[in-house]
Amino acid sequence: MKRIKGGEEESKSSTSKSPTEVCKKVRKQTDEESEAAEVGEFSGIDWARLPQELLLHLFQYLPLLDRAYASQVCRRWNQAFHMPELWRCFEFELNQPASSYLKATHPDLIKQIIKRHSNHLQYVSFKVDSSTESAEAACDILSQLVNCSLKTLGLISTARPSFMEVPKSHFISALTVVFVNSKSLSSLKIDDTPVDDPSLKVLVANNSDTLKLLKMSSCPHVSPAGILCVADQCHGLRELALNYHLLSDDLLLALSSEKHVHLEHLRIDVVSENPGQHFHTIRKSSWDAMVRHSPKFNLVMYFFLYEDEFGPFFNEEIPVTHLYFGRSVSKEVLGRVGLHCPRLVELVVCANGLRPLDEELIRIAKHCTQLSAIGLGECEVSCSAFVEFVKMCGRRLSQLSIMEEVLIPDHKYSLDEIHWEVSKHLGRVWFPDTMPIW
Repeated sequence: MKRIKGGEEESKSSTSKSPTEVCKKVRKQTDEESEAAEVGEFSGIDWARLPQELLLHLFQYLPLLDRAYASQVCRRWNQAFHMPELWRCFEFELNQPASSYLKATHPDLIKQIIKRHSNHLQYVSFKVDSSTESAEAACDILSQLVNCSLKTLGLISTARPSFMEVPKSHFISALTVVFVNSKSLSSLKIDDTPVDDPSLKVLVANNSDTLKLLKMSSCPHVSPAGILCVADQCHGLRELALNYHLLSDDLLLALSSEKHVHLEHLRIDVVSENPGQHFHTIRKSSWDAMVRHSPKFNLVMYFFLYEDEFGPFFNEEIPVTHLYFGRSVSKEVLGRVGLHCPRLVELVVCANGLRPLDEELIRIAKHCTQLSAIGLGECEVSCSAFVEFVKMCGRRLSQLSIMEEVLIPDHKYSLDEIHWEVSKHLGRVWFPDTMPIW
Protein backbone atom coordinates (compact mmCIF):
# COMPACT_ATOMS: atom_id res chain seq x y z
CA MET A 1 0.00 0.00 0.00
CA LYS A 2 2.80 2.39 0.84
CA ARG A 3 4.41 1.71 -2.52
CA ILE A 4 1.14 2.39 -4.26
CA LYS A 5 0.59 5.46 -2.22
CA GLY A 6 4.14 6.58 -2.84
CA GLY A 7 3.70 5.95 -6.54
CA GLU A 8 0.53 7.93 -6.50
CA GLU A 9 2.27 10.76 -4.72
CA GLU A 10 5.16 10.67 -7.20
CA SER A 11 2.73 10.68 -10.08
CA LYS A 12 0.89 13.59 -8.58
CA SER A 13 4.12 15.55 -8.04
CA SER A 14 5.27 14.94 -11.63
CA THR A 15 1.96 16.03 -13.07
CA SER A 16 2.05 19.15 -10.91
CA LYS A 17 5.28 20.34 -12.58
CA SER A 18 5.02 23.12 -15.13
CA PRO A 19 5.63 22.38 -18.87
CA THR A 20 8.81 24.52 -18.76
CA GLU A 21 10.34 22.40 -16.00
CA VAL A 22 9.45 19.20 -17.82
CA CYS A 23 11.17 20.50 -21.01
CA LYS A 24 14.30 21.40 -19.08
CA LYS A 25 14.41 17.92 -17.55
CA VAL A 26 14.01 16.23 -20.92
CA ARG A 27 16.67 18.48 -22.51
CA LYS A 28 19.10 17.69 -19.69
CA GLN A 29 18.59 13.96 -20.10
CA THR A 30 19.07 14.26 -23.87
CA ASP A 31 22.32 16.22 -23.45
CA GLU A 32 23.67 13.70 -20.97
CA GLU A 33 22.83 10.82 -23.30
CA SER A 34 24.46 12.46 -26.31
CA GLU A 35 27.57 13.32 -24.27
CA ALA A 36 27.81 9.75 -23.09
CA ALA A 37 27.46 8.55 -26.67
CA GLU A 38 30.28 10.86 -27.78
CA VAL A 39 32.54 9.64 -24.98
CA GLY A 40 31.79 6.08 -25.97
CA GLU A 41 32.46 6.85 -29.61
CA PHE A 42 35.86 8.47 -28.96
CA SER A 43 36.85 5.86 -26.40
CA GLY A 44 36.57 3.34 -29.18
CA ILE A 45 39.23 5.09 -31.27
CA ASP A 46 42.75 3.76 -31.04
CA TRP A 47 44.70 7.05 -31.14
CA ALA A 48 47.97 5.20 -31.41
CA ARG A 49 46.92 3.82 -34.79
CA LEU A 50 46.21 7.13 -36.54
CA PRO A 51 47.82 7.24 -40.00
CA GLN A 52 51.19 8.99 -40.12
CA GLU A 53 49.88 11.44 -42.71
CA LEU A 54 47.09 12.51 -40.36
CA LEU A 55 49.44 12.78 -37.40
CA LEU A 56 51.81 14.91 -39.45
CA HIS A 57 48.94 17.20 -40.45
CA LEU A 58 47.84 17.58 -36.81
CA PHE A 59 51.36 18.16 -35.49
CA GLN A 60 51.91 20.99 -37.96
CA TYR A 61 49.21 23.01 -36.18
CA LEU A 62 50.70 22.51 -32.71
CA PRO A 63 53.16 24.93 -31.08
CA LEU A 64 56.58 23.39 -30.66
CA LEU A 65 56.24 22.83 -26.91
CA ASP A 66 52.85 21.12 -27.28
CA ARG A 67 54.27 19.02 -30.09
CA ALA A 68 57.06 17.88 -27.78
CA TYR A 69 54.53 16.92 -25.07
CA ALA A 70 52.45 15.03 -27.63
CA SER A 71 55.52 13.05 -28.69
CA GLN A 72 55.58 11.44 -25.23
CA VAL A 73 52.13 9.86 -25.63
CA CYS A 74 53.27 6.74 -27.44
CA ARG A 75 55.96 5.37 -29.73
CA ARG A 76 54.10 6.16 -32.96
CA TRP A 77 53.55 9.77 -31.91
CA ASN A 78 57.22 10.06 -31.02
CA GLN A 79 58.11 8.77 -34.48
CA ALA A 80 55.79 11.36 -36.03
CA PHE A 81 57.49 14.07 -33.95
CA HIS A 82 60.78 13.28 -35.72
CA MET A 83 59.41 13.11 -39.25
CA PRO A 84 61.58 15.24 -41.58
CA GLU A 85 58.56 17.16 -42.88
CA LEU A 86 58.07 18.77 -39.45
CA TRP A 87 61.60 20.14 -39.36
CA ARG A 88 61.94 21.76 -42.75
CA CYS A 89 60.87 25.12 -41.36
CA PHE A 90 62.20 26.36 -38.02
CA GLU A 91 62.72 29.67 -36.25
CA PHE A 92 65.43 29.84 -33.60
CA GLU A 93 64.49 32.39 -30.94
CA LEU A 94 67.54 33.38 -28.94
CA ASN A 95 67.08 35.73 -26.00
CA GLN A 96 68.71 36.38 -22.67
CA PRO A 97 66.13 35.80 -19.89
CA ALA A 98 67.67 38.49 -17.69
CA SER A 99 67.25 41.23 -20.29
CA SER A 100 64.40 40.06 -22.53
CA TYR A 101 60.75 39.17 -21.99
CA LEU A 102 60.58 37.23 -25.28
CA LYS A 103 60.45 33.46 -25.27
CA ALA A 104 63.56 31.51 -26.25
CA THR A 105 64.17 28.14 -27.89
CA HIS A 106 65.33 25.75 -25.18
CA PRO A 107 69.06 24.87 -25.43
CA ASP A 108 68.31 21.12 -25.20
CA LEU A 109 65.96 21.39 -28.14
CA ILE A 110 68.61 23.24 -30.15
CA LYS A 111 71.07 20.41 -29.46
CA GLN A 112 68.51 17.83 -30.54
CA ILE A 113 67.74 19.71 -33.74
CA ILE A 114 71.41 19.98 -34.68
CA LYS A 115 71.99 16.32 -33.85
CA ARG A 116 68.92 14.73 -35.46
CA HIS A 117 67.35 17.26 -37.84
CA SER A 118 70.00 19.58 -39.24
CA ASN A 119 69.94 17.73 -42.56
CA HIS A 120 66.15 18.26 -42.75
CA LEU A 121 66.23 22.05 -42.26
CA GLN A 122 65.37 24.09 -45.34
CA TYR A 123 63.62 27.28 -44.21
CA VAL A 124 65.44 28.77 -41.22
CA SER A 125 65.37 32.09 -39.43
CA PHE A 126 67.10 33.41 -36.34
CA LYS A 127 65.34 35.96 -34.15
CA VAL A 128 67.68 37.47 -31.57
CA ASP A 129 67.30 40.17 -28.95
CA SER A 130 69.63 43.13 -28.42
CA SER A 131 72.33 41.15 -26.58
CA THR A 132 75.62 40.20 -28.18
CA GLU A 133 75.40 36.79 -26.47
CA SER A 134 72.27 35.90 -28.43
CA ALA A 135 73.84 36.93 -31.73
CA GLU A 136 76.94 34.88 -30.94
CA ALA A 137 74.74 31.90 -30.09
CA ALA A 138 73.10 32.25 -33.50
CA CYS A 139 76.52 32.20 -35.16
CA ASP A 140 77.47 29.08 -33.19
CA ILE A 141 74.36 27.30 -34.48
CA LEU A 142 75.00 28.43 -38.05
CA SER A 143 78.54 27.08 -37.93
CA GLN A 144 77.15 23.62 -37.03
CA LEU A 145 74.75 23.39 -39.96
CA VAL A 146 77.25 21.56 -42.12
CA ASN A 147 74.87 18.80 -43.24
CA CYS A 148 71.95 20.97 -44.32
CA SER A 149 71.04 22.60 -47.60
CA LEU A 150 68.98 25.66 -46.76
CA LYS A 151 66.60 27.31 -49.18
CA THR A 152 65.88 30.38 -47.06
CA LEU A 153 67.82 32.06 -44.26
CA GLY A 154 66.82 35.10 -42.26
CA LEU A 155 68.78 36.85 -39.52
CA ILE A 156 66.46 39.14 -37.56
CA SER A 157 67.43 41.54 -34.77
CA THR A 158 64.32 42.40 -32.76
CA ALA A 159 65.87 45.51 -31.18
CA ARG A 160 69.23 47.07 -31.97
CA PRO A 161 71.43 45.33 -34.60
CA SER A 162 73.15 42.87 -32.26
CA PHE A 163 74.86 40.96 -35.08
CA MET A 164 77.02 44.05 -35.64
CA GLU A 165 78.47 43.52 -32.16
CA VAL A 166 79.71 40.03 -32.99
CA PRO A 167 83.37 39.78 -34.09
CA LYS A 168 83.31 40.03 -37.87
CA SER A 169 85.49 36.94 -38.37
CA HIS A 170 83.13 34.83 -36.24
CA PHE A 171 80.06 35.97 -38.18
CA ILE A 172 81.66 35.55 -41.62
CA SER A 173 82.95 32.09 -40.74
CA ALA A 174 79.49 30.93 -39.63
CA LEU A 175 77.73 32.44 -42.64
CA THR A 176 80.24 30.91 -45.03
CA VAL A 177 79.39 27.44 -43.70
CA VAL A 178 75.80 27.94 -44.83
CA PHE A 179 76.79 29.45 -48.18
CA VAL A 180 79.12 26.56 -48.99
CA ASN A 181 76.78 23.74 -47.94
CA SER A 182 73.53 25.22 -49.25
CA LYS A 183 73.56 24.70 -52.99
CA SER A 184 69.99 25.90 -53.50
CA LEU A 185 69.66 29.03 -51.36
CA SER A 186 66.85 31.14 -52.83
CA SER A 187 66.11 33.73 -50.12
CA LEU A 188 68.61 35.52 -47.90
CA LYS A 189 67.74 38.25 -45.37
CA ILE A 190 70.84 39.59 -43.64
CA ASP A 191 70.01 43.21 -42.80
CA ASP A 192 72.19 44.90 -40.16
CA THR A 193 74.98 42.34 -40.29
CA PRO A 194 78.79 42.52 -40.90
CA VAL A 195 78.59 40.56 -44.17
CA ASP A 196 81.34 41.65 -46.59
CA ASP A 197 82.38 41.36 -50.24
CA PRO A 198 84.39 38.09 -49.95
CA SER A 199 81.48 36.31 -48.25
CA LEU A 200 79.14 37.49 -51.02
CA LYS A 201 81.51 35.95 -53.55
CA VAL A 202 81.20 32.63 -51.70
CA LEU A 203 77.42 33.02 -51.81
CA VAL A 204 77.49 33.61 -55.57
CA ALA A 205 79.92 30.75 -56.23
CA ASN A 206 77.56 28.23 -54.61
CA ASN A 207 74.05 29.62 -55.12
CA SER A 208 74.06 31.81 -58.22
CA ASP A 209 71.51 29.65 -60.06
CA THR A 210 68.92 29.66 -57.26
CA LEU A 211 69.14 33.02 -55.44
CA LYS A 212 65.94 35.02 -55.98
CA LEU A 213 65.70 37.34 -52.95
CA LEU A 214 68.46 39.27 -51.20
CA LYS A 215 67.82 41.78 -48.41
CA MET A 216 70.93 43.38 -46.99
CA SER A 217 70.16 46.92 -45.85
CA SER A 218 72.60 48.50 -43.40
CA CYS A 219 75.55 46.26 -44.20
CA PRO A 220 78.47 48.71 -43.98
CA HIS A 221 81.19 46.23 -45.00
CA VAL A 222 79.69 45.63 -48.46
CA SER A 223 80.89 47.85 -51.31
CA PRO A 224 79.15 48.73 -54.60
CA ALA A 225 81.54 46.27 -56.29
CA GLY A 226 80.39 43.49 -53.95
CA ILE A 227 76.70 43.89 -54.73
CA LEU A 228 77.51 44.31 -58.42
CA CYS A 229 79.16 40.87 -58.33
CA VAL A 230 75.88 39.42 -57.08
CA ALA A 231 73.84 41.13 -59.82
CA ASP A 232 76.30 40.02 -62.51
CA GLN A 233 76.13 36.34 -61.54
CA CYS A 234 72.68 35.80 -60.01
CA HIS A 235 70.49 36.22 -63.08
CA GLY A 236 67.41 34.86 -61.29
CA LEU A 237 67.38 37.63 -58.67
CA ARG A 238 63.86 39.08 -58.41
CA GLU A 239 63.93 41.05 -55.14
CA LEU A 240 66.75 43.20 -53.81
CA ALA A 241 66.96 45.49 -50.77
CA LEU A 242 70.01 47.61 -49.99
CA ASN A 243 71.22 51.03 -48.90
CA TYR A 244 71.54 53.88 -51.37
CA HIS A 245 75.34 53.99 -51.10
CA LEU A 246 75.42 50.55 -52.80
CA LEU A 247 73.22 51.69 -55.69
CA SER A 248 75.07 52.57 -58.88
CA ASP A 249 74.48 52.99 -62.60
CA ASP A 250 76.44 49.79 -63.22
CA LEU A 251 74.19 47.87 -60.82
CA LEU A 252 71.01 49.04 -62.57
CA LEU A 253 72.47 48.15 -65.97
CA ALA A 254 73.46 44.69 -64.70
CA LEU A 255 69.92 44.13 -63.44
CA SER A 256 68.66 45.25 -66.85
CA SER A 257 70.79 42.89 -68.93
CA GLU A 258 69.19 40.39 -71.30
CA LYS A 259 70.42 37.48 -69.18
CA HIS A 260 68.66 38.77 -66.07
CA VAL A 261 65.05 37.91 -65.24
CA HIS A 262 62.55 40.70 -64.73
CA LEU A 263 63.11 42.37 -61.37
CA GLU A 264 59.97 42.55 -59.21
CA HIS A 265 61.02 44.61 -56.18
CA LEU A 266 63.90 46.97 -55.54
CA ARG A 267 64.00 48.58 -52.11
CA ILE A 268 66.42 51.43 -51.41
CA ASP A 269 67.03 52.91 -47.95
CA VAL A 270 68.38 56.45 -48.20
CA VAL A 271 69.75 57.12 -44.74
CA SER A 272 71.86 60.02 -43.51
CA GLU A 273 74.42 58.97 -40.93
CA ASN A 274 75.69 62.51 -40.36
CA PRO A 275 74.09 65.91 -41.13
CA GLY A 276 75.33 67.32 -44.43
CA GLN A 277 76.22 63.92 -45.89
CA HIS A 278 76.83 63.92 -49.66
CA PHE A 279 74.82 61.57 -51.91
CA HIS A 280 75.67 60.62 -55.47
CA THR A 281 73.28 60.91 -58.40
CA ILE A 282 71.91 58.06 -60.53
CA ARG A 283 71.55 58.85 -64.23
CA LYS A 284 68.09 58.93 -65.75
CA SER A 285 69.29 56.65 -68.57
CA SER A 286 70.04 53.91 -66.01
CA TRP A 287 66.54 54.13 -64.56
CA ASP A 288 65.10 54.11 -68.08
CA ALA A 289 66.98 50.89 -68.82
CA MET A 290 65.44 49.30 -65.72
CA VAL A 291 61.92 50.30 -66.75
CA ARG A 292 62.39 48.96 -70.27
CA HIS A 293 63.67 45.64 -68.96
CA SER A 294 61.25 45.28 -66.01
CA PRO A 295 58.27 47.55 -66.72
CA LYS A 296 56.26 46.26 -63.75
CA PHE A 297 58.93 46.36 -61.06
CA ASN A 298 58.26 48.17 -57.76
CA LEU A 299 60.84 50.72 -56.67
CA VAL A 300 60.42 51.34 -52.95
CA MET A 301 62.43 54.18 -51.41
CA TYR A 302 62.67 55.10 -47.72
CA PHE A 303 64.17 58.53 -47.04
CA PHE A 304 65.66 59.44 -43.66
CA LEU A 305 67.45 62.65 -44.62
CA TYR A 306 67.75 66.18 -43.35
CA GLU A 307 66.06 68.82 -45.47
CA ASP A 308 69.30 70.21 -46.94
CA GLU A 309 70.41 66.75 -48.17
CA PHE A 310 67.73 66.26 -50.86
CA GLY A 311 69.69 68.16 -53.52
CA PRO A 312 70.60 65.12 -55.72
CA PHE A 313 67.07 63.65 -55.65
CA PHE A 314 63.96 64.17 -57.80
CA ASN A 315 65.58 66.57 -60.25
CA GLU A 316 64.85 64.17 -63.13
CA GLU A 317 62.23 61.52 -63.72
CA ILE A 318 62.63 58.52 -61.43
CA PRO A 319 60.46 55.35 -61.58
CA VAL A 320 59.73 55.20 -57.84
CA THR A 321 56.41 53.51 -56.96
CA HIS A 322 56.39 53.61 -53.15
CA LEU A 323 57.87 56.65 -51.41
CA TYR A 324 58.26 57.13 -47.66
CA PHE A 325 59.69 60.22 -45.96
CA GLY A 326 60.64 59.37 -42.38
CA ARG A 327 61.84 62.87 -41.50
CA SER A 328 60.66 66.34 -42.36
CA VAL A 329 60.65 67.09 -46.09
CA SER A 330 60.33 70.54 -47.68
CA LYS A 331 57.60 71.89 -49.98
CA GLU A 332 60.20 72.19 -52.74
CA VAL A 333 61.07 68.49 -52.62
CA LEU A 334 57.42 67.44 -52.63
CA GLY A 335 56.89 69.72 -55.60
CA ARG A 336 59.66 67.91 -57.46
CA VAL A 337 58.07 64.59 -56.52
CA GLY A 338 54.87 65.71 -58.21
CA LEU A 339 56.75 66.55 -61.41
CA HIS A 340 59.20 63.64 -61.69
CA CYS A 341 57.51 60.54 -60.19
CA PRO A 342 54.85 59.48 -62.73
CA ARG A 343 54.81 55.82 -61.52
CA LEU A 344 54.10 56.76 -57.89
CA VAL A 345 51.55 54.45 -56.24
CA GLU A 346 51.99 55.19 -52.54
CA LEU A 347 53.23 58.29 -50.71
CA VAL A 348 53.78 58.73 -46.97
CA VAL A 349 54.95 62.05 -45.51
CA CYS A 350 55.63 61.91 -41.78
CA ALA A 351 56.37 65.62 -41.33
CA ASN A 352 56.61 68.95 -43.11
CA GLY A 353 56.97 72.58 -42.12
CA LEU A 354 54.18 75.00 -41.26
CA ARG A 355 53.52 76.05 -44.86
CA PRO A 356 50.44 74.40 -46.42
CA LEU A 357 51.06 71.74 -49.08
CA ASP A 358 48.08 72.77 -51.24
CA GLU A 359 49.93 73.30 -54.53
CA GLU A 360 52.13 70.27 -54.03
CA LEU A 361 49.19 67.91 -53.44
CA ILE A 362 47.35 69.21 -56.51
CA ARG A 363 50.49 68.72 -58.60
CA ILE A 364 50.91 65.16 -57.32
CA ALA A 365 47.27 64.36 -58.14
CA LYS A 366 47.71 65.77 -61.65
CA HIS A 367 50.96 64.06 -62.63
CA CYS A 368 50.99 60.88 -60.50
CA THR A 369 48.03 59.21 -62.18
CA GLN A 370 48.62 55.81 -60.53
CA LEU A 371 48.59 57.12 -56.95
CA SER A 372 46.28 54.93 -54.84
CA ALA A 373 47.54 55.44 -51.27
CA ILE A 374 48.68 58.48 -49.32
CA GLY A 375 49.43 59.22 -45.68
CA LEU A 376 50.14 62.63 -44.14
CA GLY A 377 51.40 63.18 -40.61
CA GLU A 378 52.66 66.47 -39.22
CA CYS A 379 51.72 68.60 -42.24
CA GLU A 380 49.19 71.28 -43.12
CA VAL A 381 46.69 71.24 -46.01
CA SER A 382 43.67 73.47 -46.47
CA CYS A 383 40.34 71.66 -46.57
CA SER A 384 39.54 73.06 -50.03
CA ALA A 385 42.83 71.86 -51.52
CA PHE A 386 42.42 68.45 -49.91
CA VAL A 387 38.92 68.03 -51.36
CA GLU A 388 40.24 69.04 -54.78
CA PHE A 389 43.07 66.50 -54.45
CA VAL A 390 40.61 63.71 -53.62
CA LYS A 391 38.32 64.79 -56.45
CA MET A 392 41.19 64.59 -58.96
CA CYS A 393 42.33 61.16 -57.73
CA GLY A 394 38.83 59.79 -57.36
CA ARG A 395 38.02 56.27 -56.28
CA ARG A 396 41.47 54.92 -57.09
CA LEU A 397 42.49 56.19 -53.61
CA SER A 398 42.12 52.89 -51.79
CA GLN A 399 44.07 54.13 -48.74
CA LEU A 400 43.72 57.67 -47.41
CA SER A 401 45.27 58.17 -43.99
CA ILE A 402 45.22 61.84 -42.96
CA MET A 403 45.52 63.10 -39.40
CA GLU A 404 42.75 65.47 -38.41
CA GLU A 405 45.35 68.05 -37.33
CA VAL A 406 46.62 68.21 -40.93
CA LEU A 407 43.40 69.68 -42.31
CA ILE A 408 42.99 73.47 -41.98
CA PRO A 409 39.39 74.75 -42.17
CA ASP A 410 38.77 77.54 -44.71
CA HIS A 411 35.90 79.51 -46.22
CA LYS A 412 34.55 76.44 -48.05
CA TYR A 413 34.76 73.55 -45.62
CA SER A 414 34.94 73.00 -41.90
CA LEU A 415 36.22 69.84 -40.23
CA ASP A 416 32.64 68.71 -39.67
CA GLU A 417 31.79 69.10 -43.35
CA ILE A 418 34.87 67.77 -45.08
CA HIS A 419 34.30 64.07 -44.43
CA TRP A 420 30.98 64.21 -46.31
CA GLU A 421 32.58 65.79 -49.36
CA VAL A 422 35.56 63.44 -49.35
CA SER A 423 33.31 60.41 -48.86
CA LYS A 424 31.27 61.45 -51.87
CA HIS A 425 34.31 61.46 -54.18
CA LEU A 426 35.76 58.24 -52.72
CA GLY A 427 32.49 56.35 -52.98
CA ARG A 428 32.78 55.17 -49.37
CA VAL A 429 32.56 56.60 -45.86
CA TRP A 430 35.74 58.37 -44.82
CA PHE A 431 36.86 60.20 -41.68
CA PRO A 432 40.25 61.75 -40.87
CA ASP A 433 42.42 59.91 -38.37
CA THR A 434 42.47 61.23 -34.83
CA MET A 435 45.09 60.99 -32.13
CA PRO A 436 43.83 58.78 -29.27
CA ILE A 437 43.45 60.45 -25.88
CA TRP A 438 44.43 58.10 -23.07
